[in-house]
Amino acid sequence: MVSVATLGSHCALQVLKGAKDEGLKTILVSEKKRERLYKRFDFIDEMILVDSFEEILDKKCTTILNKNNAVLIPHGTLIAQMSTKQIESITTPVFGNKWILRWESDRKLKEQLMIESKLNVPQAVSSPKKIKRLVIAKRHGAAGGKGYFLASSEKDYIKKRNILVKQGLIKGDSDLYIQEYVMGVLAYLQFFYSPLKNELEFFGVDKRHESDIEGLARIPSQQQLGMDYISSFNVIGNSPMVLRESLLDEVYQMGERFVSASRRLVKPGMNGPFCIEGVYDQDGKFWSFEFSARIVAGTNIYMDGSPYSTLLYDIPMSMGRRIAREIKQAAKIKKLDKITT
Repeated sequence: MVSVATLGSHCALQVLKGAKDEGLKTILVSEKKRERLYKRFDFIDEMILVDSFEEILDKKCTTILNKNNAVLIPHGTLIAQMSTKQIESITTPVFGNKWILRWESDRKLKEQLMIESKLNVPQAVSSPKKIKRLVIAKRHGAAGGKGYFLASSEKDYIKKRNILVKQGLIKGDSDLYIQEYVMGVLAYLQFFYSPLKNELEFFGVDKRHESDIEGLARIPSQQQLGMDYISSFNVIGNSPMVLRESLLDEVYQMGERFVSASRRLVKPGMNGPFCIEGVYDQDGKFWSFEFSARIVAGTNIYMDGSPYSTLLYDIPMSMGRRIAREIKQAAKIKKLDKITT
């Protein structure tokens, strides 16, 4: 019997609860410091305690996972704490496409895939010297917004970059990707693509709450001007959104183009959950500045299903449960190799 495993962070509770709802055994690879938290939940069948998540590569951990016919569900913590080389060396079957995680972590590859998907992508700025308008500088990888900053000139950029260097968050310009900043309503579009059904499902949309850029908005402009401070975009939580129905057709088209482009550029393509992240401008045009090629934490707000998953399923369907259902179906028809790498 196949089982589901994941790292103890990010959206582990949703993933394992969904797996248990589908009748699968659940395994959590947890840092010892978080054991107390996860012992509270009886839908976690087995815990593998580690000092570091990198131990998932060790023989002891691999042996336990393989003995249980485990499928590892990747999420943001895997990308944040392990290199792409380490991720690609995992021998336990990884749900989705572990090769595409390299494209998520590298800003240049990420931009290439979004452009190939014919998404509207804000203009990249190749050098601080070319900053002519408001830009956002971002770190590579799944940083969760930490260390991101806004700049309106080369001088402004250098000042803030140097502060991040002193804080040890970056080493220099090579750790940052500069992109023109688009104003509007932030929206994070959640999808699931099933290679078994050859079908794209739109699962939900969320908005992220970032600290302390949101807190800055409550400070009068006069006081803001007197602050020598870099506001952060560190994601603290998520809240649900529902889009105007007239926007949904384009949402599906964007997801379908992304799946198609992924299949061309990084085989076997974008299988399973993913997220296209961006902003709707004043004309209702969606600008895509990011993608996540795996389950995102914003799906945690829909553990009982979203308004959109309700249109597709007659039972509460979280993204975690949808993943488990795909795994169960693939195991039943002996096609696990079609949904894992």
